[in-house]
Amino acid sequence: MPARALTTTLALSFAGTTLTVFALVGSTLYFTLDREIKRQDDLDIVLIARHTRRLAEELRSEDDVREHADRLTSQVLGHQALSMEIRDAGGANLVEHNTQSLADATFPAAALAGRLGASQRITERDVLEWQSARGVPARGLAADATLRDGTPVIVVIARDMTDRWRLLDRYRERLYLAGSVGMLLAFAASWLLVRESLRPLRDMAARAGAVTVERLDTPIEVDGAPRELETLVESLNAMLERLHGGFERMSQYTADLAHDMRTPLANLRGATEVALSRARSVPEYEALLESNLEECERLSRMIESVIFLARAEHPQFVTALAEFDAKEALAQIADYFEGLADDAGVNIRVTGSGRLRADKELFRRAVGNLLANALRYTPRGGEITMSVAQTASALEVTVANPGTPIDPALLERIFDRFYRADASRHSGPKSTASAGLGLAIVRTIMALHGGKASAMSDVNGTRFILSFPRR
Repeated sequence: MPARALTTTLALSFAGTTLTVFALVGSTLYFTLDREIKRQDDLDIVLIARHTRRLAEELRSEDDVREHADRLTSQVLGHQALSMEIRDAGGANLVEHNTQSLADATFPAAALAGRLGASQRITERDVLEWQSARGVPARGLAADATLRDGTPVIVVIARDMTDRWRLLDRYRERLYLAGSVGMLLAFAASWLLVRESLRPLRDMAARAGAVTVERLDTPIEVDGAPRELETLVESLNAMLERLHGGFERMSQYTADLAHDMRTPLANLRGATEVALSRARSVPEYEALLESNLEECERLSRMIESVIFLARAEHPQFVTALAEFDAKEALAQIADYFEGLADDAGVNIRVTGSGRLRADKELFRRAVGNLLANALRYTPRGGEITMSVAQTASALEVTVANPGTPIDPALLERIFDRFYRADASRHSGPKSTASAGLGLAIVRTIMALHGGKASAMSDVNGTRFILSFPRR
């Protein structure tokens, strides 16, 4: 199903709202007018009935009623819709006026039987409403009156409501017309206003459509954008900035990866070409194979690290959290690196205590990378310290080693992929040569645990701190 245009949707919504308002207001006005008309007509009927009863009670007999018929009917004279009847006790008419207009809507017999007594006060509540068999609407009342000689008569006042119905019908038709025209005008005006209001969105779409991979650093700027769209513009620009940074890092990452893989491949190719340039002795071939094996191991470690980083950045990467003794885990890592430490003439010491909830394998890998890095840059005869300390909000694992301090401006960059500090600081054995991914892996592992990896360096040495949040 094709999506409806936002401009049309909003315009239809405004038009529907306008129609609803017209309907509510029109209905309120219609029913208010209907009640007011009925109230006014009922008041006229009541006043005429009261005055007619009073005049009738001043007359002596039924003959006087007939004689003064003009005086009695003067109460409804000039009102084409009003009629009057004065009947005797048997129901015969003594006086009547304009009753032919209500020939189809005579006073109901049942209501006539339940008429007001001569002593009862006539009020608007006593007015009745009825329709004839042919649907002629009427309102009226009947009340007793007593002549001076004690003869009872019946006063009947009624009003033909046909003209009122026609008036209300015309009023209702005008309301329908006004509502329909108002809805159409509201739709047209809303469509134009919404279209103009959405112009900044169209400008944003046009500018966003012009963004390409080569132009990710170009921000989206919309002149005269309303405040409601400022947040959207800022979010889009922030997204473009993140994408630009991600593409820049990916490009740099790809270039660094290619550069680092080129070195061992060049070494493999060069050594092999030299060996094949002439006949070699068995020890020379063995040395060549040993050198090639080291380069292959270096490539293997690099590829393994790249695969780990790619997997760790996937949202579905799973960590197996478990609680363990941090000092004991550090001691096991120290034992694993004991042979390399002896070759480098470095001592490893473990201090502190504390329990940690983390993925044990990832913990070992992170600390192992830090320890390998420390072995690489610790001078012979130095000591590497691995310690555990607890704070109010985290458990901190620190790997500290003496050596040439790192420039403070580089402390954050050392966690970037393929970044290496000055090669002159390297003093470790060839077997521990770095591919520039060890510290990047450490930072990724800490991010998986919701923690943070940081570094500090001064004349006393370099300290890498892993902060694991308490769970």
